[in-house]
Amino acid sequence: MRAQLSWLQELVPQLGHLSAFEVADLLTSAGVEVDEILGMGPDDITGITIGKVEQIEQLSEFNKPIRYCQVRVAGGEDANAVRGIVCGAENFAVGDKVAVALPGAVLPGNFQISARTTYGHISDGMMCSAREMGLGDDASGIMILPDDAPVGADGVGYLGLHETVLVTEPTPDRGYQLSMRGLARDLAAKLGVPFVDPADPAQIEVASAGSGFPVVLEDAACDEFCAQTMSGFDPAATTPQWIRRRIIASGMRPISLAVDISNYVMLLLGGPIHFYDRDKLDGQLRVRRAVPGERFRTLDDVERTLSEADLLITDGPTIQGLAGVMGGEAAEISADTTSIVIEAAHFDPATTSRSVRSHHLLTEAGRRFERGVDIALPPIAASLAAALLTQYGRATLDGPMTVVGAPSLPPVQRVSIARLNALLGREYGNELIASTLKSIGVLVRIDGDELELTAPSWRPDLVEMPDFAEEVARIDGYDNIPVTLPAARAGRGLTVAQRSRRAVSRSLAYSGFVETPSLSFHDDAALDRLRIEQTDQRRRLVYLANPLSSEQTALRSTLLPGLLATVVRNIGRGFDDVAIYELGTVFSEPDQPRPPAPMIDTAILPTPQQFIELARSQPIERLHVAVAIAGAARVASWMEPARPAGWQDALAAARTIADAVDVPITVTQAQLSPWHPGRCAEVRTEAGDLVGYAGELHPAICEELGLPRNTAALELDLGVVLSAAQHVPSAPSVSTFPAATQDLALVVPVDTTAAAIERTIVAYAGPLLESVRLFDLYTGAQVGSGKKSLAYALTFRASDRTLKTDEVNAARAAILDGLASDLGAVLR
Repeated sequence: MRAQLSWLQELVPQLGHLSAFEVADLLTSAGVEVDEILGMGPDDITGITIGKVEQIEQLSEFNKPIRYCQVRVAGGEDANAVRGIVCGAENFAVGDKVAVALPGAVLPGNFQISARTTYGHISDGMMCSAREMGLGDDASGIMILPDDAPVGADGVGYLGLHETVLVTEPTPDRGYQLSMRGLARDLAAKLGVPFVDPADPAQIEVASAGSGFPVVLEDAACDEFCAQTMSGFDPAATTPQWIRRRIIASGMRPISLAVDISNYVMLLLGGPIHFYDRDKLDGQLRVRRAVPGERFRTLDDVERTLSEADLLITDGPTIQGLAGVMGGEAAEISADTTSIVIEAAHFDPATTSRSVRSHHLLTEAGRRFERGVDIALPPIAASLAAALLTQYGRATLDGPMTVVGAPSLPPVQRVSIARLNALLGREYGNELIASTLKSIGVLVRIDGDELELTAPSWRPDLVEMPDFAEEVARIDGYDNIPVTLPAARAGRGLTVAQRSRRAVSRSLAYSGFVETPSLSFHDDAALDRLRIEQTDQRRRLVYLANPLSSEQTALRSTLLPGLLATVVRNIGRGFDDVAIYELGTVFSEPDQPRPPAPMIDTAILPTPQQFIELARSQPIERLHVAVAIAGAARVASWMEPARPAGWQDALAAARTIADAVDVPITVTQAQLSPWHPGRCAEVRTEAGDLVGYAGELHPAICEELGLPRNTAALELDLGVVLSAAQHVPSAPSVSTFPAATQDLALVVPVDTTAAAIERTIVAYAGPLLESVRLFDLYTGAQVGSGKKSLAYALTFRASDRTLKTDEVNAARAAILDGLASDLGAVLR
């Protein structure tokens, strides 16, 4: 939200002696992020004067509309009081007040104005559009000022071009921060001073409720609806400059008096309101759910298909608005409107949020309603709007205000002062707690060692003790809480699981991989691009009730979409050789539907049964590790050529992970998307538990995702790996005695896997075997059809002696016997 500093100072006079940076620091300490401090207009603009168009001469000899205008820029009969200005815009007429840049003025971008001859006349200045003065993007024509703009006055001051604006970002669950009233209240609380509440009955006379325009509520998603009818409105009335200036400072464009008043009330109080043309309404307003398939054209001229999740405001058969989001064209205010119905209502945040996201309508009203609007605000907002329409539009109240429904006020909560202090880590006095909470609108009563607290109507986020504790710390100042480092318990350290996880991460990092955490969300389309079958467990997605975007509708069931997107992003930025990894949690729905989560009182410790019920209500969570390798696994040098990444690198990463926690694994050929059918391996523990898959991605998937061919990937269930680990391996012992080596060239059936041969060698070699390495593979006429030859280098070593030839030969013979009996292998 863009907050004009002078507006804040009007609501909190004590801000007058503070600079914009000091006010920004106050807001930041109150938990309101300040993104920028900027001027309402550019700092370098000077020399703007208020002028009045007195005469217009159309220059018809040119092929485009050019007009020579006489513009009064000062009072009296001074020779310089009227200037001749050439202008190509046609949106103004004689009598209009305009902003004029006289010779010597400077417009944004150091654009200096001087008198010059153009189209056969001397143009002694320039009439300005809003864009030319840095007041937005509107360049459709000259900026027309209100009728009461004083001719000859300083335009920079009149338009507030040098006003300071703070650009703030609200906390997601605090809708009140999207209003000047809310920001002013937080600032006043931080300073410990009162503020001028624009919603105070002393400031606004709330209209009496009665039988006014008929309203019917048919859905609980709207718990209060106010309607006030106004008649005799002058549609030609102009918006006063002080309202226009505040609307422009807030990043909006003044349109008409009625629209500007509705925006002003929303900006001031935080409660969106809507105006209807009374003469275009059929008889009564109804709030109901949409019928699936209904169609509705919103004010942005887009026809939308509705669902039963949408809440509507209707008038007979006509849909007048998508509740809390955007109105429709049917009863829109126009230049002929003289009778107005003011709508001010309170809508359910979740319902509004679903409509905002399903229709991609990010409106100012939707931003506020989905965060929670003051439930007591509708009659106050409608009354303020009516008062402004009366004062500036000469409208009159047409009967009492209709008020249907009643908001549910927050319940009284009892909070232990001792628990609040314990949570914050500091002893706050009872009076300090009470005064701090009162400053933000909480009703407080001290009852012994407990507090009776009632949250204000504009704070739906205050629902339990920690929320109130946070408010005490926020307003009193987080920097007043002492820093206390937790003391580690003697003899305690990282658990085996924690050390194992770190060992895996370090091993990958030492192997040249870079860790790249990604968001924990994706959608069905991400799995479609990986060609994952509908029956795959990864399709059992846990969908979000309120996703961040249409591409993040579910919790991730695999790490690959995020990891591969990172590869694509890096390659797009010129990094052709990528080796990355991620450790993270994946989620899936269980086979049976989950029961709802139990409601647990946070003031007491949950019971063992509640812990069990809570666990049952959660989706399945698994710890996974994944890697992706693209480009060159080995870059070219003068010593050796480059080697492209491939399935071997993914398998090597799997062995690196397993070796880090001393878990033997077996690898067999498999087939699973998104891997290439002929270059995919299944990884299992020695006990036969499935760990995951590794290999090269399918070429078609690489092409669709924009990945290089032969991109390799691995994804393992790290939880299964760690459960098979008995301990975190310590540093290996190093023997000082020499090694003995033997080479074995074996002929085996062509379908015998290298992993099976290696397992057999290890099983029969005994304790003297130190390592096994495959160094050659041969198929051809010398070994015969249906056969292949694999050559292994064996290393033997003892820790306490030099091995004798007989010992090594005995181990070699045992290996050959085992290979012959188990696999039918013969020595080549």
